[in-house]
Parts: sequence; structure tokens; C-alpha cells
Amino acid sequence: MIKHILLIQSDMQAIADTMGQVAAPAAAPEQLTLWNLALKGGWITAILAALLILAIYIAVERYLALSHALKDDSSSFMTNIRQYIHKGDIDGARQLAKSTQSPIAHMIDKGLSRLGRPLPDIQTAVENAGKLEVANLEKSVSIVATVASLGPMLGFLGTVTGMIKAFFAMATNGNNIEIASLAGGIYEAMVTTVEGLIVGIIAYFLYDLLVGRINKVVFLLEARSMEFMDLLHEPA
Repeated sequence: MIKHILLIQSDMQAIADTMGQVAAPAAAPEQLTLWNLALKGGWITAILAALLILAIYIAVERYLALSHALKDDSSSFMTNIRQYIHKGDIDGARQLAKSTQSPIAHMIDKGLSRLGRPLPDIQTAVENAGKLEVANLEKSVSIVATVASLGPMLGFLGTVTGMIKAFFAMATNGNNIEIASLAGGIYEAMVTTVEGLIVGIIAYFLYDLLVGRINKVVFLLEARSMEFMDLLHEPA
């Protein structure tokens, strides 16, 4: 009888232990945040972050410069230039051009400085000045394009190094390979691929935006240079 009681108590204790294990809350899984995800990329992430910051800085600085160049106050500027030229006040026209800080004013000032020479020479001077202004506005824009192409390439490099780590872990540990060590290399490979694509997409968008505004500036400069040359053909 006592033996049966002891067996029942042992079974009850086993059931209680089992129920306690079931009722115990499971450990909370690690939360996948953007910061944790970025850190998995290793040193490739640091390089990609630096490239992205550089591309954004250049894009913002050039965007502001191009926006200033596109401020179309050139209509009133050209009207004033026309009035000065019709009055024969070339010095006043040049002073106005020098005081107006814009690519159009710089280009017109170059043409005004060539007055008295043949019209083809004046037109050539104006066109060359316009090209110099465009080149100045395009400064550093090529770096954004470089980041757009370099980002995915660095991401692919991280993919290769991550897979090398995974296969190295398999080769060195053999049948005793741990899933965590194998997944770490694959994790890094996938993360760097995503990061490289993100950097490339953002940089490409910024570059395309800048190129569009540069084309607008080129069109505006060409229109104002033609207007200036037509002005010189007008009767005094």
C-alpha cells in the first residue's frame, strides 16, 4: 500500500514539473531592428554609410546651387540690360551684370566685355562663358553617380565575404558545424546586399534629380544667350 502511495506521489510530482515547464514563459526572441540589421553588415556597412552621407551632402549642396541658378529673375535682368545698351551705357550694364550673382549675369558680362568686336567673336565668348558656368554647376555631381554604381558593388563584395565565412565555418567544423555560425555568414551576405542596393538606389535618384536641374539651367543659359545676341542685332 505504501509502495503504491509513493508511486502516485512520484507521478504527481512529475506531472507538476511538466505543467510548470509548460506554464513558464518562453524567452523573448531577439527583436530585429534596423540598427541591429545594419550592424550585421560589418565593415562594409561603415563604408556604405560614409558613401551615402557623402552623396546626400553633395546632392543637397548642388541642389541649392542649381535652384539659385534657376531663379528666373533673368527676365527683368535682361530688360535692364536692354535699356542700358539702348542708352549706350555699357558700363552701367556691366556693373549690373557684376552685381547680379547668377550664371546668366556672368555669361552676359562676358559678352558685354567683348562689345566692339565682330559679333561671331562675341557669340563665341558668350557660349564659352555659358559652358564654364555649367561646368561649375556640375562640380562634384559625378561623385554622386560614382556612389550610385559603387554601392551595389560593395554590397556584392559583402555578399561574397559573408558566403566565404559561411563555407569556411563548414570546412573547419565538419559535421560539428553549428547553425548559428553558419547563419552568421549568410546573414552578413544578405544584409550587405540589401544595404548596397539601398545606397545605390538613393544615390541614383539624387543624381538623376541633379541632372534634370542641370539640363534646365543649360536650356535657360542658351535661351538668354540667344536673347542677348538678338539684342545686339537690334537697331540702336
